Amino acid sequence: MMAVNRYRLRHLAEKGHRGARLAQYLLERPEQLLGTILLGNNAANIGASGVTTIIALRLFGDVAVAIAGGILVLVILVFAEVAPKTMAATHPERIALPAAHVLYILVKFGHPIVWLVNRMSRTFLALFGVRLGKKSESLSSDELRVAVLESGSKIPEEHQSMLLRILGLENITVDDVMLPRAAVEAINIDDDWELIVNQLATSHHTRLPVYKGSLDNIIGVLHLRKVLHLSQTSEFTKEKLKKIIRTPYFVPAGTKITQHLLNLQSKRRTFGLVVDEYGDIKGLVTLEEILEEIVGEFTASIPGFSEEVQAQVDGSFLVRGNANVRELNRRMQWNLPQNGPKTINGLILEQLEAIPKPGTTVLLSGHPVEVVRIRGTAVDVARIQPAIKSAASSDEHPH
Repeated sequence: MMAVNRYRLRHLAEKGHRGARLAQYLLERPEQLLGTILLGNNAANIGASGVTTIIALRLFGDVAVAIAGGILVLVILVFAEVAPKTMAATHPERIALPAAHVLYILVKFGHPIVWLVNRMSRTFLALFGVRLGKKSESLSSDELRVAVLESGSKIPEEHQSMLLRILGLENITVDDVMLPRAAVEAINIDDDWELIVNQLATSHHTRLPVYKGSLDNIIGVLHLRKVLHLSQTSEFTKEKLKKIIRTPYFVPAGTKITQHLLNLQSKRRTFGLVVDEYGDIKGLVTLEEILEEIVGEFTASIPGFSEEVQAQVDGSFLVRGNANVRELNRRMQWNLPQNGPKTINGLILEQLEAIPKPGTTVLLSGHPVEVVRIRGTAVDVARIQPAIKSAASSDEHPH
């Protein structure tokens, strides 16, 4: 009864299985169930002991009592405890569902005695400060993650991966998946009209933020589908373009992905602009990025990523300093640290605590990383080698 899968039991009960309904009823009242089982178990054992003692005395005398007691212990252990309970634990549903019919009747008839015994037990435990509360059957995220991993072939591997990613969303913020500020494609409404038209014609995206002067001064979002319709008329001017700009949606940095996803759904938006505590733009997070956290990559390519990572003949990779660490881990199957800085440049600067010179190397999660080129105060290009297995367990240190 205790080994039966509660979720499988609930499923069978909802389908109308009588044995499952009775078992569920009994398991919802563990004190009555255990009290009844223990009452019958102890009564049977004590009764068997008494009968064995009487038979041994009458047939063989006092000497046979000890021998008969030893034989009885062996019989009870093998045939009444270990063997049947092992079989029941191995096939819980096969045993528990038919047994529930008998146990239900015993629980009903034995209720007065069991109630009295439970009352006495609770009173005794209360003397030692033990208070009994109702046990929750709900699973935590970690327990649910273990349940998914142990489901085996019952859940296809790709579905397991999706479920595990969904459970992992609670630990991810918009900062982890956002497109950094430097990579955000936006339109400066103060630019020349010809430059704006050319940017609209060559954009890789269907929605573009629009700002005035500085990216921190976002005035709206432009949908290129509306632009396409407007461009077919003779009134395609900057003033007309301003009228179809939609109000932007801002999301505070540090917002959980799960909450952001709900906000996007309620506001019917596909992306939000991430702002820090000072109101400055940090980046842009899209619905596509969130979905890829769940289902994995589903786009053929993302403009710019091939330029961020370039494979070399020696097995290393040249990586742009502004490349997103989480994106690299997902695409390259690396295990670079994700709890701190979000870019390769940030990881290197955090590790060295100084602006490095070209040729400086640092070990990040077993990956030797060499600074190839510096631009201003940031790492522009770094060379990342495959992880060294023996180095994974050693301390990270610069050279």
